Amino acid sequence: MTSTETQLPDTLFAGGHRVNLYYLHEMFRHTAQMVRDRLQEDTGIDVPITAGMWGGSYLVADDLGVSRTNVVRLYSLVSLPQNTPLDEPDNFETLMKIYRDVLIENCGKYKMELTDPRWGEKVPCTNRIRPTTTLQMWDTSRRVKFVRAFFVWNQATWAESIIYDSIRNIRQIKELLDIDHRPLKKAPDELKFMLQDVLIIYFTLKPALTPDFAEHAEPIVNDLFDCFIAGLHDPAQIEELYHKIYSNALVYGYEEALEGPYKKAGLDIHQIEDWPADKINFVPQELKDTMIPYLEGTFERFRKNLAGKKD
Repeated sequence: MTSTETQLPDTLFAGGHRVNLYYLHEMFRHTAQMVRDRLQEDTGIDVPITAGMWGGSYLVADDLGVSRTNVVRLYSLVSLPQNTPLDEPDNFETLMKIYRDVLIENCGKYKMELTDPRWGEKVPCTNRIRPTTTLQMWDTSRRVKFVRAFFVWNQATWAESIIYDSIRNIRQIKELLDIDHRPLKKAPDELKFMLQDVLIIYFTLKPALTPDFAEHAEPIVNDLFDCFIAGLHDPAQIEELYHKIYSNALVYGYEEALEGPYKKAGLDIHQIEDWPADKINFVPQELKDTMIPYLEGTFERFRKNLAGKKD
């Protein structure tokens, strides 16, 4: 039986490249349910699929969830269970084709024209046995550059998967921020992506950060955020910000927020690739208690504010 709770938002964009991030989150959430429904209708396979948006910009949107900066890349984080028919390559390929079709249809409602689907790319710093993979399509309408979905194994709520994925994101930015190595010479675009991730991780992990680190990091992050709001394009300014983030060792404060709780559970966040596959998407209860109300509460606040505006 198909779901009756898959009503897509009426709108997504709030002028130009500004996106209502609550509606984007809802679009990705409904997309997962629609894919589940269609997979069951076409193949008889019924597996739970959860999804939502990926990225920390939702935590610095305005009161209605509208992004404060232009959004030109749309990311979704999708969780799939293991030990189901999806473990069979043919069934997984069918899932990807259905996900492709539903994303094209749903994004088409908002005047995006997604083309050139590619899937199966393994994401670095994820489980060696069951790595995270991606589906990506480009938007020929140029409303956005592309839409990318990350597929993570093991059933989990969206908030749990966001917390778990922070470990991967920290690992990846640390390649540029490891104080045991000299700062690297990289293209401005690559450094800018890293700086965006510095913001994403900060706003995602904010309630779990230690008070001393939060006090140290807040003015630096606020300055970085202001630079993005003003439009960060100057290569010299990008490199200057990179050196500032590097010298202030922000990545180590991010690690500190996650390292202790995971260590108590017998897991080393520095060796995430080697975790047992059943620990993918695992989040210690300590972090759930601290972070899930904060993450989910953000979207609940957007929902209530939007409902109040309609009234």
